[in-house]
Amino acid sequence: MDKLQVLRNKIVTVDDLLRRIHTWRFANDTIVFTNGCFDIIHRGHIEYLAQAASLGNRLVVGLNTDSSVAALKGPNRPVTDEQSRAEVLAAFGFVDAVILFSEDTPLNLITAIKPDFLVKGGDYTPDTIVGADVVRNNGGSVQVISFVTGFSSSSIINKIVSLG
Repeated sequence: MDKLQVLRNKIVTVDDLLRRIHTWRFANDTIVFTNGCFDIIHRGHIEYLAQAASLGNRLVVGLNTDSSVAALKGPNRPVTDEQSRAEVLAAFGFVDAVILFSEDTPLNLITAIKPDFLVKGGDYTPDTIVGADVVRNNGGSVQVISFVTGFSSSSIINKIVSLG
């Protein structure tokens, strides 16, 4: 079996994802959704994603496209292109699907997926998470996972710049 193709098959379109979710729900799997830029993957990302995956059976990661990251973080971001970021995320065994989105927020994805768990990092509160109302109205739960202190893509970039 071609492991690279297995990894790339985790990077899906909305239609593909909805088909997979239908199959997963038929098997009574619980769906966990999170999203982010995931520019320069670091230990904090890994711990966050692993904890998110532990909440259910299937972890879906919404990934901001390059244009979306630039709009959110500035013209010099992302450092790593969207396809590379998607493949790194898909390489994690606990990630079941990666889906790119170009909107400012993943609200359309959350509305389509209706995950059992919506997860964000410690810089959010449950009431400030986009899509929290959609998830709760469908019987789901919103979870906030604490940051791993000292790890962020921005701090890594700033450290590299200061060394340069």
